[in-house]
Amino acid sequence: MARVVDAVYLKQIEKARRLLRALILSKQCAPIMLRLAWHDAGTYDATTKTGGPNGSIRNEPELRHGSNGGLEIAVDLCEGVKASCPKISYADLYQLAGVVAVEITGGPSVRFVPGRKDSVESPGEGRLPDAVKGENASHLRDVFYRMGLSDKDIVALSGGHTLGRAHIDRSGFDGPWTKEPLKFDNSYFVELLKEDSPGLLQLPSDRVLVEDTEFLPYVELYAEDEEAFFKDYARSHKKLSELGFTPDYMGLMLAKLKLAFTSARGH
Repeated sequence: MARVVDAVYLKQIEKARRLLRALILSKQCAPIMLRLAWHDAGTYDATTKTGGPNGSIRNEPELRHGSNGGLEIAVDLCEGVKASCPKISYADLYQLAGVVAVEITGGPSVRFVPGRKDSVESPGEGRLPDAVKGENASHLRDVFYRMGLSDKDIVALSGGHTLGRAHIDRSGFDGPWTKEPLKFDNSYFVELLKEDSPGLLQLPSDRVLVEDTEFLPYVELYAEDEEAFFKDYARSHKKLSELGFTPDYMGLMLAKLKLAFTSARGH
C-alpha cells in the first residue's frame, strides 16, 4: 500500500529535492547517499514481501548490521532535510537522496515516484550482497533474484561503484573503484576490463562480473557504450527503489494537477 500523496506532500518533495542537491554538493556525500538508498531498498524479499525501501534502515538494529557500516553518517545528514520537510516519509527521503546523488554527479535522471510508507520493523541481517561471498556468481544471483531483479540489473547496478570508495573501517576494503570517484560515468566497467588498474579497487564481487559468462556481455557493452549503461542503470535503479511499492499513479496525477492549479492561481 502506498501512502496518500497530495499537493502539500508533493510540494515538500520538491523542497526536499532542492535541499538534498545543496547538501550533497556542499558535503560531497553523493556516494554515501546512494549507498543509503540501495541498502534501504536491497533487503526486499519478493517471496515474503518483507524489507525493501521503507525507511527501516534508520532503525538502530538494522543500522548496526555489518553491511551498513558508516551509514549512520548519511542517516544523520538526512535529518536536517527531514526537519525542513516533516511530512515526507523517511522511505521517500532516502530514495530521493539516491536519485539526486546520481543526477548531480553526472549520471542519468532516474524517475522518482513518491508515496512509500515507513516501517518500524527491520529484516534480519544477511540480505544484502557480501563483497567476499560475491566471488561466486551464485551469491549475487541469490541476493538479487530474491529481490526479483535480473542479471542485467546486477551488472547495471554494480556500475554505481563508479561513485565513492571503500573504507577499511566499514567494509574491510580500502580505495576507490575509479579515478574520479565523484563522477558518475561508465569508467567502472572500463577499469574492470583492464588487466591491471594500479591504485583502484576491485572486490571479489566486481571481478566475478567479468569471470561469469552471463554477466560479461553486459560489462563489455557498458564499457563501450555509456549511453546504454545510463539507460539500463536508470531502469534498474528505479526498479530497486520501488521494490514492494505500488505507486498510486491516479492519486499522484490528481495531486500534480491540484499543485499546478494552486501555483497558477498564486501568480
